[in-house]
Amino acid sequence: MRKMKNTEKNSFKVAGTAFVLFMLTVFGSLPASAHCDSFDGPVIQDATKALETNNVNLVFKWLEKSQEKEITTLFNKTYQLKNGDKEVYAIVEKNFFETLVRLHREIEGAPYTGLKAVGTTKPIIKMTDEAIEAGNADDFLLKFNKHIEKAVREKYQKVVELNKVKDVSTAQGRAFVEAYIEYTHTVEAIHDILEHSGGHAEH
Repeated sequence: MRKMKNTEKNSFKVAGTAFVLFMLTVFGSLPASAHCDSFDGPVIQDATKALETNNVNLVFKWLEKSQEKEITTLFNKTYQLKNGDKEVYAIVEKNFFETLVRLHREIEGAPYTGLKAVGTTKPIIKMTDEAIEAGNADDFLLKFNKHIEKAVREKYQKVVELNKVKDVSTAQGRAFVEAYIEYTHTVEAIHDILEHSGGHAEH
């Protein structure tokens, strides 16, 4: 079999990690999919509670120390209008939410793309929050592990089948190599994520 060019190796590597990137997106580990910008996400939930109780400290957990002054000033202006004109308050309240989420996204190193409607949070992320609220992760982990197992087994089975015919022709051999690299890189990437999982920046 001919030696693969670097561009081909890179394409195989991309294919091999595609599933993991998909998983990260689905499971909310990448900033692009984090539910902190959703109206039913924890950031806006805390912001709503802060306005209800006049306690800006409740949102500080989502910010860095250097951002507290900006959000406190905006919070005070928003709270002062709470019992005034409802339409005006709705506008300033949304601005407060947007600013809070934007500042939080800056910490994550992710762009602010607007507030997301209730119900847009992915089911798997809602399950993680529900597990935290319940204080029990058993049900979540059962479904989570089944999902990962199904995906990995499918890639494994594809490699096993192609392994039987990899020497029949060059085309089948290349198909085997692509499936093999995708399978092994997927497993390796999952392992590396678990071994080197980051902190807040990867939320």
